[in-house]
Amino acid sequence: MAKAPVLGKTTKADLPKELFDEPFHHSLVDEAARADLAARRRGTASTLTRGEVTMTGAKAWRQKGTGRARVGALSSPSRFGGGVAFGPKPRHYTVKVNRKARRKALRSALSTHAERDSVALLDATSFDTPSTKTAAEVLDKWGAKRSTLVVLAPEEGGAAKSFRNIVRVQVAEVSAVGVADVIGAASLVVSEAALTKLQERLG
Repeated sequence: MAKAPVLGKTTKADLPKELFDEPFHHSLVDEAARADLAARRRGTASTLTRGEVTMTGAKAWRQKGTGRARVGALSSPSRFGGGVAFGPKPRHYTVKVNRKARRKALRSALSTHAERDSVALLDATSFDTPSTKTAAEVLDKWGAKRSTLVVLAPEEGGAAKSFRNIVRVQVAEVSAVGVADVIGAASLVVSEAALTKLQERLG
């Protein structure tokens, strides 16, 4: 018989100090969060310049004798159907943040949840068989405020499947969780295995 899932409200005193006892650094958290969000942008927006748009290169009409203003190529950006001047082209938006600064910002974001008592530890081994209903009941029993971020280890697939379909609940692998994810969540749920990996990553 599988053991019942346990999701206990955790106070700051119960959490490892190396992760949850960092003062809040507003500038570092802001820098790291902006870098996280910018890195997720696909950067695929693209427009055609006057040299790329499919258009004849001939003059619209002859230079003189028509009584109209002289005109050049129809691909000019000032004409309908012409190219775009200074339009977007595919690019990346990644911004470098020093490793020490990023780690410090993530510890600061985690400590904010500890200060608010909005952190809970999860025994993910109880989700060997995925159950969204059980996961929702566990969150409701704890009284988690939505949105909720659930941080799990890679091998905890059963727990990931259980939480991922709940409204306003985001599931993230511990190696991929960023400052924007943590600081943007109202509640934080961390599995015991993920907490160990966080200590190795940020220690």
